[in-house]
Amino acid sequence: TDVPGVATGLAVTGAGGDVLFIEATAMDGEPGLTLTGQLGDVMKESARIALSYVEAHADELGIDPTAMTKRYHVHVPAGAIPKDGPSAGVAMLTALVSLLTGRKVKDTVGMTGEITLQGKVLPIGGVKQKVLAAHRAGLKEVIVPRRNEADLDDVPEKVRDEMAFTIADNAGDVLEAALQA
Repeated sequence: TDVPGVATGLAVTGAGGDVLFIEATAMDGEPGLTLTGQLGDVMKESARIALSYVEAHADELGIDPTAMTKRYHVHVPAGAIPKDGPSAGVAMLTALVSLLTGRKVKDTVGMTGEITLQGKVLPIGGVKQKVLAAHRAGLKEVIVPRRNEADLDDVPEKVRDEMAFTIADNAGDVLEAALQA
């Protein structure tokens, strides 16, 4: 995450939790969205929703509206592992906003949650596995949806004591916690 446009998402795989680096870039060309990285339909939908939210809220996010005339590419690298499920929306949103504002994402933060067109953060599954993966990866803070706050009780106390948690209701909560000043 040492450049704008990269966010750390958290996922559940067959082997438990995992960390995914979500990358976003922009280029000249026909406006639109390209998605790569063995993404299933739900993750593709999440990326489209994230871009639509950014387009609708560009002004309040501090994004030049002319930037929305570019072509965007969102990539979730992780080899040939298929990835699907409703939990990467906030990371995709954060990667896009980071790219378009030039603000880097904090390298100590991982996030999980789905985003709506209105910017609400929706609950997801696998909180325990995702937090454990974040801890193993050396992350210090995890952003989780408000409706998953009770799921943090399932995380071992030793891990909870070593990490900070941001409980997010909306896109603003996520971006405030994730982006560098």
